[in-house]
Amino acid sequence: MNLASPFSISVVAITALAFLGLPIGHSMIAGSILYLLLAGLDMGTAAEQLLNGMYNNYIILAVPLFILAAELMNIGSMTERLLRFCDAVVGRFRGGLAHVNIVQSIIFAGMSGSAIADAAGTGKMMQMMMTKDGKYTPGYAAALTAVTAVIGPIIPPSIPMVIYALVSDASIGYLFLGGVIPGLLMAAAQMGIVAYQARRNNFPVEAPTPLRELPGIAWRAFPSLMMPVVLLGGIYTGVTTPTEAAAVAAAYALIISVVLYRSVSFADLYRSVLGSARTSASIGMLIAGALVFNYVVTVENIPVSIKAILTSWDLSPTGFLVLVNILLLLLGCVLEGTTILLVIVPVLIPTARALGIDMVHFGVMVVVNIMLGLVTPPYGLLLFIMTRIAEVPLKDIVRDVLPFLWAMIASLALITFFPEFVLWLPRLLGYQG
Repeated sequence: MNLASPFSISVVAITALAFLGLPIGHSMIAGSILYLLLAGLDMGTAAEQLLNGMYNNYIILAVPLFILAAELMNIGSMTERLLRFCDAVVGRFRGGLAHVNIVQSIIFAGMSGSAIADAAGTGKMMQMMMTKDGKYTPGYAAALTAVTAVIGPIIPPSIPMVIYALVSDASIGYLFLGGVIPGLLMAAAQMGIVAYQARRNNFPVEAPTPLRELPGIAWRAFPSLMMPVVLLGGIYTGVTTPTEAAAVAAAYALIISVVLYRSVSFADLYRSVLGSARTSASIGMLIAGALVFNYVVTVENIPVSIKAILTSWDLSPTGFLVLVNILLLLLGCVLEGTTILLVIVPVLIPTARALGIDMVHFGVMVVVNIMLGLVTPPYGLLLFIMTRIAEVPLKDIVRDVLPFLWAMIASLALITFFPEFVLWLPRLLGYQG
């Protein structure tokens, strides 16, 4: 590649602006406009690509709605009731609170679609529960909350899968279904690590909840537990589109928190709407920047060039997937997940299609990789979030994350080499891919 070409200069400009502290979305827009200027193209094309991409993609609307649903869920007493239910179910085993942390993430995965919302919503409460009376070290509690939050966007709904559907034209409904077994597989791997560590380190056994109290606890948590049923039931019965289902989820969380539980004040509601708007605006600018930069990538025929290079290597579909896994795991150490989804993944999709790789299988594998990046040092966003929530040094969290990280990579390998883990449920409901 010519280092003095407009494309090379634009990439350098994007990198420099990002290092100087400009948000990556703004950096991509600025670098793309610079490319159009140097290439002698109409700079107004940047605005055209941004507006067409943002306003003609109905699917994008699901992202702020899922974020709002997560915010509304976290401000009410839904979190507390669900944690009490999880404790009643698995808290009686050795290392019970650690198992509670995993189970609550499985349940929250069916509500928020965001790993960050999961960690932020229950992180502080789980940290207090696990470290009370010195039951677990602060570093271990924070590390476990970080790795369990990874499950959130794998089990439906999933904001990263919505974004992947945007760049790949894959079905959101089937992507959601494809994430169920991989998410449960990853949770099982985490529970296996906890069970082993509980025996080796003699983790405490919590006082079991009397069985006679279990029905009452389940009943109080029942409206919250029904949220995934309402959300996914609407999608798979055909009553709602995924975007409409996200709106239903937000409305359901609001009704449960305000009307039924009566645990939300107007100030809480205002803060949740404001917080979701800020998060949505941040993601929206990133999507906008990626849409403009992807136009530049397309003009330069980068996907076609990469497809030609990889084809010349004569890779098998399995070899290509292994290469993609290595690439995404390495990129996850230094890049934010949404950036990878919007900039890197579209370049890989043409080659995946040419090799006959199923787009649902590929999408779930990509999302799992990106979620692992959230807990992979040195740039692991969930690790940084938990250092703030738990107020413990990053090195303490990283040390306790590593065993779980290896277990999750093993789960990723199973998903990669055995597509049936991803495709069984979609095919059961009629997927023909």
